[in-house]
Amino acid sequence: MIEIVVVGDAEAAARAGAEHLVEAARAGKQLALSGGSTPGRAFELAAELEPDWSRAGLWWGDDRAVPPDDERSNYRLAKEHLLDRLEGLPAEHRIRGELGAAAAAEAYERELEGITLDLALQGIGPDGHTASLFPGKPSLEERERRVIASEPGLEPWVERVTLTIPALCAIPFVLFLVSGEGKADAARRAFTDEPSAGTPASLVRGAARTVVVLDKAAARYI
Repeated sequence: MIEIVVVGDAEAAARAGAEHLVEAARAGKQLALSGGSTPGRAFELAAELEPDWSRAGLWWGDDRAVPPDDERSNYRLAKEHLLDRLEGLPAEHRIRGELGAAAAAEAYERELEGITLDLALQGIGPDGHTASLFPGKPSLEERERRVIASEPGLEPWVERVTLTIPALCAIPFVLFLVSGEGKADAARRAFTDEPSAGTPASLVRGAARTVVVLDKAAARYI
């Protein structure tokens, strides 16, 4: 079952996401973060709600194969909008994109050995992708590994590293944050239509709980 929560606007969606993140951080959970504008604001609000994340562990669901200070880096987004605003820092486990996609994926797979992730924060693109899992790409077929190098599916055209569908679906709580009318059709396909490789987000569900927070614009067709 999917829990769909519709709120008034992008700010309200970010706040709802922040509240879930803070609850998990206070409980000392292992969180896998994502990039994007809505998560960025959610990170800021989460830091305001709870400045001490020292009990939590931070991981990333995907990132681009770039150094951590690159403007395209999901790690940099989280650092600027969350980590730099905290008083008590979590243990962080970033994807080392500067190694190149293949080497970074292997290193991250090793780092995840024995780790159970508790929550994954996910976005969705207008094409229906989530993490770095793009429509029609070979990465959707991976069933053995938790982490793989992923071919670029949209701009910026840079290789990526991503958790696989089995890895994401093994996480107990998957939280989707979706805002903006440009995501409305993809949200319909991901959360109301039958699962399809044409909409990778439709293939990702939490092992115990899936919550989808949308603003009214993104929920237009739901």
